[in-house]
Amino acid sequence: MKILRFAAVGDNCIDRFQPPLSQSLVGGNAVNVAVQLARLGHGSHYFGAVGSDPAGQRTRHLLADNGVDVTHMQERFGVTAYTEIDVLPSGDRVFAFEDFGVCAGYKPDADEIAVLKTMDHVHVGWIDDGGVLRRTLADAGISVSQDVSVNADPVNLGTEGLTIAFGSPATTTQLRKTCCAACWNAACRSPLSPEAARGPWSAMEDKLFRSGSGRSRWSTRPVPATASLPAFSQPVLRVCHCLIALRPGATGLL
Repeated sequence: MKILRFAAVGDNCIDRFQPPLSQSLVGGNAVNVAVQLARLGHGSHYFGAVGSDPAGQRTRHLLADNGVDVTHMQERFGVTAYTEIDVLPSGDRVFAFEDFGVCAGYKPDADEIAVLKTMDHVHVGWIDDGGVLRRTLADAGISVSQDVSVNADPVNLGTEGLTIAFGSPATTTQLRKTCCAACWNAACRSPLSPEAARGPWSAMEDKLFRSGSGRSRWSTRPVPATASLPAFSQPVLRVCHCLIALRPGATGLL
């Protein structure tokens, strides 16, 4: 297996599951991606910020214990991000409260960006920088991915510069189709016309995705969205799926 150097940038959080589950887990989109890549045997580096509190130390130690390089993890005065989660009898999660803590306002500095430009691929999690990082890396020719479902604020939402765009489908067929179409169109550097955006929709189990029509510059496929789940809670939660929009020729990392 070819060993690649990956970096995951952005959010971390402590997922606090409320009673009756009553447990806490280290999670966050960027953290989960970093851990999974390290477990696959690749070089995995995490860039983000934790608070000067026990939760921050816990996050740092857990990442290091799982083989993730935390050299560029910043410790800032304040609270490590956390989320309070209710789990329904169906297994679905309800996010009751979220505090981004010191993740809010985090940005890699100039030296860290220089390191990111040496990576084979960079995954961007939740980060409130208005898309500056993904555009900066893309301009330098770096392969970049992001889960566009994570950044809900329109200021930070976008796919410009992304090599791979992830998006989590909604709960109903119509909402899934809307989500897929939005991700499909937004992902293209040259926006598709409504006619070009049309194409066959396929339903597989609880997910819906769009297959290529031959006229689009992008293709999509459904994959397990483990990056969207708390880091070590997969056994107690139903696995969901997501949509990937992938630029032609950018298949080496999947």
